[in-house]
Amino acid sequence: MLRGAWTTIWLSVISMIIGLGLGVVAAMMKMYGSRALRWIAEFYIWLFRGTPILIQLVIIYTGLPQLGIRLTVIESAIIGLALNEGAYLAEVIRSGIMSVDKGQTDASRAVGMTWRQRMWLVILPQATRTIIPPLGNQFNGMLKTTSLASVISMEELMRSAQMLAQIEFRVLESYTVAAVWYLVLVSIWGLIQMRIEAHYEKPFGPAAAVSPEARRDLEKALEKAGPA
Repeated sequence: MLRGAWTTIWLSVISMIIGLGLGVVAAMMKMYGSRALRWIAEFYIWLFRGTPILIQLVIIYTGLPQLGIRLTVIESAIIGLALNEGAYLAEVIRSGIMSVDKGQTDASRAVGMTWRQRMWLVILPQATRTIIPPLGNQFNGMLKTTSLASVISMEELMRSAQMLAQIEFRVLESYTVAAVWYLVLVSIWGLIQMRIEAHYEKPFGPAAAVSPEARRDLEKALEKAGPA
């Protein structure tokens, strides 16, 4: 059970990191890409948000080999969880970026910032405050969603409980212990999430990485544009 709990942790972390990367790319494609890129992003989000992750895992593990693509259990679990998570995170990131007042973008453009500078120094720092809470909740859900990987024989916490129940013939005890482990993991993450959210609630300057002259110009422009 302890080994299964550790597998649940690293599987969640790796899948979440990859899913976050996919989510950022999909969100940027949908918001700023060409028509073709927007269509690809919308199709990806529609497909993986509209189908159950259990079916996605089974298709990746048992269906792709029929097309000549053979993946291990670990690879299938990570890819399936990451693809599904990326579709949800894309909408979280997009909504966070859209929550930033348009005046902030206009003000940063007025002082001569490039698109990359505006995104990195002005928009994303402010959007992060909106993104962090749902992002933390998504990871909370990921810790429990990994239990579905047991259907493709991924030996995480749920699979360990199933195997223990079959060996010891103690179904109630095995699944109760698994439930306690999930509660412990989620509770620990809840404390970590509270610290992260508290950190991002601190005030910060959107022009912290630019020159003093540009920073003064940006601050004046932001004041004229109004609050975010």
